[in-house]
Amino acid sequence: MNICLFKSEEIKNSLKKNDERAKHIIKVLHKKEGDTFDAGIIGGAAGIATITSISEDGEISFSFEPKTAGKKLYPLTLIIGFPRPIQLRRLLRDVAGLGVQKVILCGTDLTEKSYLESNVVSDGSAYQMLLDGTAQAASTHVPLLEVAKSLDQVLKTSSPEWEMASKIALDNRRASSSLHDFLAHESAHSVIAAIGSERGWTERERDLLESADFSLCSMGSRILRTETAATVASSIILDAMGFLQ
Repeated sequence: MNICLFKSEEIKNSLKKNDERAKHIIKVLHKKEGDTFDAGIIGGAAGIATITSISEDGEISFSFEPKTAGKKLYPLTLIIGFPRPIQLRRLLRDVAGLGVQKVILCGTDLTEKSYLESNVVSDGSAYQMLLDGTAQAASTHVPLLEVAKSLDQVLKTSSPEWEMASKIALDNRRASSSLHDFLAHESAHSVIAAIGSERGWTERERDLLESADFSLCSMGSRILRTETAATVASSIILDAMGFLQ
């Protein structure tokens, strides 16, 4: 946790002893009265918090001074075939740390149905992983998270800005070029990247993606876990767009 994040309605309140942020401030950062720590409002400003008092029962009172508008998210949207929940938690944390602007989780033809029935999204675990990744990156802006039943649904409900974006689908069976070569010939201002579930895309889905103007691109011959593919592809794309320089 490289920044303590607060909802806008929390930033003026004290932290209770059992709050995870309070534990981090006292036990990990070893802060005392008068010390400062990095803080921010979720979806808003980043700045400096100054500890004004620590009560006998461990309650932390602090003031907050905004300094910046927070690190902006990058114009990269990921469409991801729903992986197993334990992978999903790691995946969301990592792509949030990289600063992608949106993650769309969807069922695919080969997705295990039990994954879609998990409560990882509804119970708030997925959002918490996005929040953890955001805090790790010392950012305040959390990627948007959407869920769709199928790839078909995602492509049918695409937003108007998709028309101007470069659209990529990772695939190591019917790819027309490597991701590296594709990006070398693109000057994309925004990118939408589709990454299949653990068993990849079906031929039907490949046809569907190509009909929606997605270019099938490979990242070599090795078959990667969904979480690995998402992190590696995001890094390659963001670097090609000039955001990791």
